[in-house]
Amino acid sequence: METQQIPSIAVVTSSRAVISGRLTSATIVISRTSGKITAVFDSVIPASDFPEGTPYTDYSPYVLLPGLVDAHVHLNEPGRTEWEGFYTGTQAAAFGGVTTVIDMPLNAIPPTTTVAGFREKLNAAQGKCWVDVGFYGGIIPGNAGELKALVNQGVRGFKGFLIDSGVDEFPAVSSEDIRKAMAELADEPTTLMFHAEMVPPNTSSQADQPQIPEGPAEAYSTFLASRPSAYETCAVEEILSLAHLAPKLALHIVHLSAMEAIPLLKKARADGISITAETCFHYLSLAAEEIRDGDTRHKCCPPIRSQLNQDALWAELERHAEDGVIKTVVSDHSPCTPDLKLLPSHIPGSCTSKGDAAIEKNQGSFSSAWGGISSVGLGLPILWTELSRRKGLTSAPEDTNTKRALQDIVRLCCANTAAQVGLERQKGDLVPGFDADICVFDDSAEWVVEPSTMLFRNKCSPYQGRTLRGMVRETWLRGEKVFSRDGGFSRKTPTGTLLLEKRV
Repeated sequence: METQQIPSIAVVTSSRAVISGRLTSATIVISRTSGKITAVFDSVIPASDFPEGTPYTDYSPYVLLPGLVDAHVHLNEPGRTEWEGFYTGTQAAAFGGVTTVIDMPLNAIPPTTTVAGFREKLNAAQGKCWVDVGFYGGIIPGNAGELKALVNQGVRGFKGFLIDSGVDEFPAVSSEDIRKAMAELADEPTTLMFHAEMVPPNTSSQADQPQIPEGPAEAYSTFLASRPSAYETCAVEEILSLAHLAPKLALHIVHLSAMEAIPLLKKARADGISITAETCFHYLSLAAEEIRDGDTRHKCCPPIRSQLNQDALWAELERHAEDGVIKTVVSDHSPCTPDLKLLPSHIPGSCTSKGDAAIEKNQGSFSSAWGGISSVGLGLPILWTELSRRKGLTSAPEDTNTKRALQDIVRLCCANTAAQVGLERQKGDLVPGFDADICVFDDSAEWVVEPSTMLFRNKCSPYQGRTLRGMVRETWLRGEKVFSRDGGFSRKTPTGTLLLEKRV
């Protein structure tokens, strides 16, 4: 009996694909053995031009995008797997066309602040990842001696807090701690990143503790007033004052929220300081004026600010290819168990236990609830919905706004996020030699976010019940379809890779 030979290539094509930053028709040839793209043609080549039996799919009129690289995700394993975990977090990513996530160093126990802690995390991740996963290390007081070893073990960057992180095992760093970290990393191929909030030194609050809010705890305005823009600008100024200590070291501000920090970063870049910033899907789509009392699903730090502030972030984002300082857009997926959100019973996602006096007393309290937004895998449609609203996007082939919007999303969520973590030769584009990570995007479909479409562990998100425009029809990882909206996951076991090759 003759053994059936598996075709050595697969072919995907569409009348619309973003290749090297340009929307074009394309045919992509994929090696089934290496999972790499081997050839790209800028037209739709018919199946008859390929050897008989070659797997071939024409996805027209859907758009072929590079798989998204979400460079800011908290997966919380080991130690807090009731909050999230590699299995559920990466399934949620695949649902949304995200083929690479970079896991943050905190909220797992132990945090990724030592080589030993990193090894524990790698052991926990084995065999559980539906997409590729990279890792950040953390900077905390006293761990400067671990940083070079973590670089050699393959972490893709480092993150530190200038304010209380919310978890005891990841304390805030002082200026002296930052100096020590910069000295260690000055010549290393890495990125030093900061949660840039800091209590200004002239306030009455403790050094790393935010001020006690005045006003009703369930009012969002009370919480917002407790984390003013001055916290962000003060932290950015502190970081910039130390940048001269490591002039070759790439610096990065995570989850920029305050528009007032933008001029500081612009001036620094004009002065030659190597610093960039990211913002998040929630800062670009949610506004303080819309947040109802007690709806702590919206609590995060730094906070969601005004509509005016959101508009300013969008205005800066428009300049990302020129002199803009915001180069990437990420989820900052930071989940927790629903009880920690202290949601009142009338808000979706609530699971308040009757009889727990402390929880009942603090129901709806923005000051007491855990801060973090759950959205991994929802980012592309969130962004597309907001772009459609702002730009009046259509699916017409001649719509130049739609063309530009697709190209911008690829730069902000694929190419630039890959470059931020040193993966720009492997991820973030659909060109020969790159991993065949593909997002098949239906830019006209509309759908409602429901618990069944939130694949992260805890179905507690401010996006529940919202109608989004844009749907991921399929997700391909390294040349194999791993998820389709109609058929679910293609395999019974995850095939994602841990990205541990040292940055160069």
